[in-house]
Amino acid sequence: MNLFIKLLGTAISLGAGFVGTKMVNTVWEKSTGRKPPTGRDEDTPTSLRSALTFALISASVSTIIQVLANRGTQRAITRFAKSQDIV
Repeated sequence: MNLFIKLLGTAISLGAGFVGTKMVNTVWEKSTGRKPPTGRDEDTPTSLRSALTFALISASVSTIIQVLANRGTQRAITRFAKSQDIV
C-alpha cells in the first residue's frame, strides 16, 4: 500500500505540474498579449528579459507544486502508517 501511495503522489504531482504549466502559459498570454517564450518559435523573436521573466515565473510555480505534492504524499504515508498501527 505504501508503494501505491507513492505512485499516487507521483501521478498527482505530474497532473498538478501539467495544470500549473497551462495556468502559467495562460496567465502569461493574457497579461502580455503574446505567446510564452518556449524557444520553438523561430518566427517570433523573444527578448532576453521576456525569456528570463517567464523562466523565473515558470520555475517558481513548478517548485511550489513539487513541494506541495511531496508534503501531501508524506502526510498520506504518515496517516496510512498510523491507521495500520491502530488496527
